[in-house]
Amino acid sequence: MDTGKSMEEQQLIEKCLKNDIRAQKKLYDKYAPLMMSVCLRYVRDRDVAQDILQEGFVKLFAKIPTYSGTGSFKGWMRKIFVNTALEYLRKNDVLKYSADISAAAAVESKTESAIEKISADELMKCIMDLPTGFRTVFNMFAIEGYSHAEIAEKLGIQEGTSRSQYARARLLLQQKIFEINKMNY
Repeated sequence: MDTGKSMEEQQLIEKCLKNDIRAQKKLYDKYAPLMMSVCLRYVRDRDVAQDILQEGFVKLFAKIPTYSGTGSFKGWMRKIFVNTALEYLRKNDVLKYSADISAAAAVESKTESAIEKISADELMKCIMDLPTGFRTVFNMFAIEGYSHAEIAEKLGIQEGTSRSQYARARLLLQQKIFEINKMNY
């Protein structure tokens, strides 16, 4: 059965299962930058993201025996880090302080996609600048692929709240992208 894992990755996982410290360090070195980007999508503060990264790796090494070997190891890891970030947000009750932009003005649709005119870095900065609740729901729905029902369950909110937060995040992102395009062109 082909699980999409390289032989090197499989050996690394097997050594981590035996608590091999060198293998754990190698796994950390290999995946820390990618998982840090996941953490930074949920929290703006680099120090907090670093704490979440460390906590995520602690959980990963504790849970590695539960990895079934089927499916993407990176995908399995990513869920651990997303859940660790969400736990941080819930524990610190950050989501209840989300800004409300219900009065935001509608952004006109343009025939040429405004998003194509900005760089990936500019787009990520726009996402990072979203209020915490909007950013969290946007990341979970648009990037991680959770349904609104799953988001509601994980965050302890109503499904309608998840939908509303996502719609508002999209609107705010559209406004930010429009402003960037206006400044750049």
